[in-house]
Amino acid sequence: MKLGWLGRLEEGVIAFLLAVMTIISFAQVIARYVFNYSFVWALELVTVLFAWLIFLGMSYGVRVHAHIGVDAVVRLLPSKAARVLAGVAALLGAIYAGIFFYGGYVYVAKMYQVGILMQDMPIPQWVPRLILPIGFGLLVFRFLQIFWDAISGKEVRILGDETEEALKLKAAVEPEAGEGAR
Repeated sequence: MKLGWLGRLEEGVIAFLLAVMTIISFAQVIARYVFNYSFVWALELVTVLFAWLIFLGMSYGVRVHAHIGVDAVVRLLPSKAARVLAGVAALLGAIYAGIFFYGGYVYVAKMYQVGILMQDMPIPQWVPRLILPIGFGLLVFRFLQIFWDAISGKEVRILGDETEEALKLKAAVEPEAGEGAR
């Protein structure tokens, strides 16, 4: 179950959030130290954007296997047993994220009912907090993708493999043997 457009959208939004945070922070520093002026809303907006970056980054990390963990025992298991264990782990992760999705939904609904604005920006507080159900909903989806792959018999990975990545990086960076002798 591949949804390439969703992955590209995730990556695009994450890159956009990071770029906007950088631009706002840079503008704030220039305004403060060069013009002796400060944007009142800058810190609050960057904080909200950072929260969005984190909550979108959770599901992105699951998709690209960037989360770290201890898998020494799993590597000793036969392929089928490791796949079953990965499926159970993915299902438990989906349930855990589902609980937070529901709690985030309830929280945002309460904030909507209260109707108060953010401290420095004229935006209702429930708007930036929408990332809670969105982020955990995406996380549920990503864990269910891994679960589906596990029960479909596909090779699944949940955690990143730092050793494999380091060896690939080393091979890409090091010149071919004998190339440097010229």
